[in-house]
Amino acid sequence: MSRLLLLDGHSLAYRAFFALPSENFSTSTGQHTNAVYGFTSMLINVLRDEAPTHVGVAFDISRQTFRLAEYSAYKAGRSATPDEFKGQISLLHEVLDALCIRYVEVDGFEADDVLATLTTEAIDQAGIDEVLVCSGDRDAFQLVSDRVTVLYPVKGVSELARMTPAAVEKKYGVPPGLYSDLAALVGESSDNLPGVPGVGPKTAAKWIQQYGDLTGVVAHVTEIKGKAGESLRDNLDGVLRNRRLNQLVLDVSLDLTVDDLERRTWDRE
Repeated sequence: MSRLLLLDGHSLAYRAFFALPSENFSTSTGQHTNAVYGFTSMLINVLRDEAPTHVGVAFDISRQTFRLAEYSAYKAGRSATPDEFKGQISLLHEVLDALCIRYVEVDGFEADDVLATLTTEAIDQAGIDEVLVCSGDRDAFQLVSDRVTVLYPVKGVSELARMTPAAVEKKYGVPPGLYSDLAALVGESSDNLPGVPGVGPKTAAKWIQQYGDLTGVVAHVTEIKGKAGESLRDNLDGVLRNRRLNQLVLDVSLDLTVDDLERRTWDRE
């Protein structure tokens, strides 16, 4: 059975960085290595547990993406990258080269867009039986299906939750295909996308269940009663902007294909 494992390099390395104390991990020259160590340990565990036939890692290049061009405050709430984290991504590239695992970065897009594109190609064209997407970004939940599972880190990067269609629906009250609609209403603090004030996941899920999807909610926006309805009407532009920005791109132009991600023997030396 063919199984593709895709990892969001930045998101997972950053989580590993905060999960492991940087003062305990550094080289003789003072280069910190906690993010590299944490990411690589997690990767080796997942390779062992899931036994994928194909593997790939996507990285962000910079914050200058098409989303920032549309909304200048996108991800603006994020604090500056800690100095101890700097230099660790290039080390991670070296580790992946030694493991013979391909990694991809595309200017103007986020790692999640690359993962979404490879997932789509794997399912629609490459005939891969199953895709595992390992990412700490909840936007990846929109990719979940009967053949796509998101491995979402719940504790540092050592513990991963399996987000299947049933798991997404149980946690959020909507199926994966409608997760972006829910997130547009509730907002996403890590991306600095404010939701509708006073509207939490339960209310948002109730509206989506009642009207079918976000388009249905917008079509019936005048009928929604109470303070929550008023708040929704006052913040509708922001909700529609959130929905445009949280939709992952499924057709980023890449210089490799899923076939190029076939697992190879790593370079032990």
